[in-house]
Amino acid sequence: MVQAIQAKDITLLELETNFGLQLIEDEQFFREWQDNLPEITDVEKQQLNRVKASYSNLLKYPPLLENTVKMVVLSPLLDLAGFYLSPFHIKSEKSVQISTEDEGVIVKGNIDVLVLFKQLAVVVIESKQAVFSVEVGKPQLLSYLLAISHSDKPVYGLITNGGSFLFVKLIKQETPKYGLSRLFYIFNPGNELYSVLTIFKRLGKLATEVDCRVV
Repeated sequence: MVQAIQAKDITLLELETNFGLQLIEDEQFFREWQDNLPEITDVEKQQLNRVKASYSNLLKYPPLLENTVKMVVLSPLLDLAGFYLSPFHIKSEKSVQISTEDEGVIVKGNIDVLVLFKQLAVVVIESKQAVFSVEVGKPQLLSYLLAISHSDKPVYGLITNGGSFLFVKLIKQETPKYGLSRLFYIFNPGNELYSVLTIFKRLGKLATEVDCRVV
């Protein structure tokens, strides 16, 4: 009998046990969030400063729910990264699922934001309620990346609750492997939204230059 598990309920242990998923801690595995990052303009920095101020203000009036996080934080970032323009286009709340080879386990769930390029996934954002740590969304996002990946080319993801941001890279080979960026926090000194935007732009450029999938 097939065991169905909602992606929102999957655990890292279940992903490791059922799919052989491995965390790679070698910093050379995931260099895309550090190397060859583009510059952002002073105008873009001003806009990101406004996003940070808006988010800070909204925190004074809880609860800050998922749709508000999308509207106030994610939407401006996607816009500045160029993901609303050709050749990118967005489809939201797309359902995906993964299963083991013997069909023993099925993991189901909804992707919050999906940006497509030439029918390939470009960027998927897994947006969580602001009260939850991004760790809560990690197993869910990894299950989506496993579902979307069909080759040895990398896929990428982002988990955010509006205040914290974590990028993920996954390569689905015989043994699927994933790596993590450092955690970006909106209230660290300066404005770490600058870094988040440069990484978005870098991944977008990779998607348009090479035949890869960026989630």
